[in-house]
Amino acid sequence: MIEWNETHLGIRDAMRRFIATEVVPHLDELEHGGKPPYDILRKLIKTFGIADMARARFARQIEKQKEREAGGEPAAPAKAPGPSPEAAMEVAMRLIPTIELCRYSPGMVTAMGVSVGLTSAAINSRGTIRQRERWALPLMTMETIGAWAITEPGSGSDAFGGMRSSARRDGDGYLLNGSKTFITNGPYADTIVFICKLDEPGVAAKYRKIVSFILDKGMPGLTQSKPLRKMGLHGSPTGEVFVGDLRAEKERLIGETEDQPARSGAKETFTMERTGVAAMALGIVEECRKLSLEYARTRVQFGKPIGEFQLIQDKLAKMEVARMNLQNLVFRQIELAGAGKSLDLAEASACKLYAARAAMEVALEAVQLHGGNGYMAEYRVEQLCRDAKVLQIYGGTDEIQISQIARSLLAQ
Repeated sequence: MIEWNETHLGIRDAMRRFIATEVVPHLDELEHGGKPPYDILRKLIKTFGIADMARARFARQIEKQKEREAGGEPAAPAKAPGPSPEAAMEVAMRLIPTIELCRYSPGMVTAMGVSVGLTSAAINSRGTIRQRERWALPLMTMETIGAWAITEPGSGSDAFGGMRSSARRDGDGYLLNGSKTFITNGPYADTIVFICKLDEPGVAAKYRKIVSFILDKGMPGLTQSKPLRKMGLHGSPTGEVFVGDLRAEKERLIGETEDQPARSGAKETFTMERTGVAAMALGIVEECRKLSLEYARTRVQFGKPIGEFQLIQDKLAKMEVARMNLQNLVFRQIELAGAGKSLDLAEASACKLYAARAAMEVALEAVQLHGGNGYMAEYRVEQLCRDAKVLQIYGGTDEIQISQIARSLLAQ
């Protein structure tokens, strides 16, 4: 894939019209007024038929799961998936809205992605049919808001090693205790995937099983904080989740078994999160480039437009190089999906590392190009710069990506 096709461009143009009428008028409220993004996101999902596509995809997946559990599928190893234009289009339908929304509000993309993507995927990948139908489908259609709670105040990048949240067996169920922080959608989530360690007597903490539970807003023992104040991503509410002696029946344990590979499931979620950063970064870079070009053409200093100065041209050229590279990373994801493939964790880490750094570098250059105006909130490069920084932090810091990439290379 070397360029967007007519269908892609049609989706892009429709998305731009939606953003112009439904997002742009509310940017100040989202950025400075504490307005939650969910009503706008639900309208987006309805307008573009995303919920209908999610229901159809979900029905196919459930049917296959029922066939497997009934022994209806052959025991022979499945053949490698062949070319699938439908899969490629499905990925494009996810990435194009991400790119366009990130030109204005990367926070909205984060709020939607964590709910529709990460939280539902955590349940879909390992949950029972009943769990998937009860909790995952409403998340996929955004009838409910989801949060994926793994990060703790004392853990950070060492998500599993530093994890203190626990689940203790109690009769036919469990008692959960612990706290989570930096949780996207935490203040408003209807459904929370709470990841913790099984309290196993005689087993050292670092060897204890990682288990995941599905919690509902309002459960006794569950507290969701108000939104936290943060540097950027104001369109994405972030909060803390506290659990104290919360009684969870076995039906809330994902997979309804303690033997589900929750660690590998979390890695799959990280892979999904990291691949999406390329599209987010592309949206930020495209908008910074557009705003910088407009400013370079109209801002006059020393008797001529600043775009005629070589140092300004250097900044614009770097922005274009970053845009081209990020677009190619997005194209590669679409092509891989069409071939029935996807990025592995190390490749996703490399993708995120480059994309996050490129977005931050371009955003900083855009602020510098705008001079004093770039530091003012009315010039949107200020917001995009604040929003870009988090791409180097969440989903694994740059340092974690480097470690993941290097370990993969050394293991070859």
